[in-house]
Amino acid sequence: MDFTISEETQVMLDLMEQFMQREVIPLETAYMTKSFAEIEPEIEKRRRKVKQMGLWGPAQPKEYGGMGLSLMDFALVSEVLGQSPLGHYIFGCHAPDAGNIEILAEHGTPEQKKRWLEPLVRGEIRSCFSMTEVELPGSNPVMMDTTAVKDGDDYVINGQKWYTTAADGAAFAIVMAITNPDAPPHKRASMIIVPTDTPGFDMVRNISVMGHMGDGAFSHAEILYHSCRVPQSNLLGPEGEGFRIAQERLGPGRIHHTMRWLGICRRALDLMCKRAVTRPIAPGQVLADKEIIQAWIAESAAEIQAARSLTIQTAWKIENLGWKEVRQEISMIKFVVANVMQRVVDRALQVYGGLGMTDDTILAYFHRMERAARIYDGADEVHKLSLARRILKPYRARAAELKEGNSVFR
Repeated sequence: MDFTISEETQVMLDLMEQFMQREVIPLETAYMTKSFAEIEPEIEKRRRKVKQMGLWGPAQPKEYGGMGLSLMDFALVSEVLGQSPLGHYIFGCHAPDAGNIEILAEHGTPEQKKRWLEPLVRGEIRSCFSMTEVELPGSNPVMMDTTAVKDGDDYVINGQKWYTTAADGAAFAIVMAITNPDAPPHKRASMIIVPTDTPGFDMVRNISVMGHMGDGAFSHAEILYHSCRVPQSNLLGPEGEGFRIAQERLGPGRIHHTMRWLGICRRALDLMCKRAVTRPIAPGQVLADKEIIQAWIAESAAEIQAARSLTIQTAWKIENLGWKEVRQEISMIKFVVANVMQRVVDRALQVYGGLGMTDDTILAYFHRMERAARIYDGADEVHKLSLARRILKPYRARAAELKEGNSVFR
């Protein structure tokens, strides 16, 4: 693997790092204590600055106003922006919009791109992705009850979705619904654009997550689709190809997430070290003098570096070989990085003691909001089982051959 950071990329990363420290991280106190509506004017002010600097939409296509970065370069950007929960949003590359932009750019019709993609890339509207269902396992996405039935020139959608991120205030949803119930499991669902002002699109509530409701772009909604009627021209890509399109988005999206998590790790380790060298615990002693604290710092630094190397290698392989050739690594980075993040944040919180439990630092936010990293986008256990099956497959085949020949492994 030949991976070097170009001078141009390094300059960009340095500019983003400076902006994060000067403009974004200081906004976190307001973010933690006020509603999205209250802080949105300050967020928009910073978004305008980002656009003026030519740093808007790092992962978005150039032809629509983004920077059009490669997956490798955006991975590095995502690590920098991930230091703050506001980073990706202020730079116009946040989920779920980033993934929806990819889908629209690749599979949208000219009319869909004009109406939805262009203003979405510009940051003039927001979107959401409506897939997870309350009564069915997210770990098995082919199990879905929401249906889209043809009626004349329309689809009529009925179903219940939840954990639809950023639905509050979104202009449209991309909905996964069963359009071909008699097809094989992976050919049953389609992606359909549903404007959120469509009759029958009912946002029931923003779901409280560990005691915090959230609102606006930083929320997770429950949605009911009651005979929600949209034209069949709102179909994204071919009918029955919803899961295939979602798989295309999965590999790059996994890099976006894991590098963001590594940005969180980096911030947590930085806070841990600052606290350790300044917190007195006895006359002439600080936390950093304790061997257990030193061990936590060393373990965190090593785990972050190992997880980062695996993620960068995976990004390089996706870019150069295609995601289908890197399925094992895509599974690996999901559970490896999510668990490293949880351990590093937990250690940092422990070093901060009582202060770490409060919202006077960002650590408690990371602890409660990023715990879900081991659940969403496929639970850890699902990825481990999938990885193990791929690893064991040639061994099972060889064992069967040897059994037929009355031989054993040596």
